[in-house]
Amino acid sequence: MNVSLFPDVVVNGEQIPPAAIAAEAQNHPGPKEKPGIAWRKAAQALTIRALLLQEARRRGQHPDPAELAPGRVETEDEAMIRALLDEALNIAPVTEESVRREWAKDPGRYRSAPLWDVSHILCACDPRDEIARDQAEARAKALLSKLDGDAKGFARAARESDCGSKEAGGHLGQLGPGDTVPEFETALRRLSDNCITSAPVLSRHGWHIIRLNATAPGQVLPYETVRPKIAQALEKAAWARASRDFIETLASTASIAGASLAPI
Repeated sequence: MNVSLFPDVVVNGEQIPPAAIAAEAQNHPGPKEKPGIAWRKAAQALTIRALLLQEARRRGQHPDPAELAPGRVETEDEAMIRALLDEALNIAPVTEESVRREWAKDPGRYRSAPLWDVSHILCACDPRDEIARDQAEARAKALLSKLDGDAKGFARAARESDCGSKEAGGHLGQLGPGDTVPEFETALRRLSDNCITSAPVLSRHGWHIIRLNATAPGQVLPYETVRPKIAQALEKAAWARASRDFIETLASTASIAGASLAPI
């Protein structure tokens, strides 16, 4: 007997094609060893979409696609859902009192970006060249093995760096978020002051040995500066709650088979 791994999904008599769920699953990452999680998330997303489109049609909504960005226009389904939610959701405006209350919970959350004083040693290579990558890694590991965390020792070793910063002992100066390639910044954020990466870090430029000399934490920002950001966050949270409640209301009277709206 053949048993389908994934059941058919039917929402109020409307079947969602398995091919559509498979395509949507690409947008829902999950553990490689558990492909069913991505499938269930995709089935859930398309079930919600079906509920909203069915309600939009019941209310007589007509699509009026808007331009989202230059060259990108809503699909008719997206326009229908947007119009439905605009009509159905009644969201109270964010008040000054609620913004101040949220800010007062922890003003220290709202800071300017930190600055990191950084030095590095680069063993350059093209990461796509396996032989060159392995040779550069071996060189970086050999240099790293000679270091003990001392700043002067690091500066001496940096004379062998393939970066122009070797003339300054590998010193890159003060860096902020986004000033380096992502691989470098990810490793940098894991370091404590006066510490060196325990292993070389590979980026598109080659292998780095990174030393965080010091961190200047971001300054607490005044209320007036962060107020727009807090208000926007509260508005988004209120919209998310209202839309979730609306979808749960639609689901409570719907006939749904093969999918669940419970958290996955």
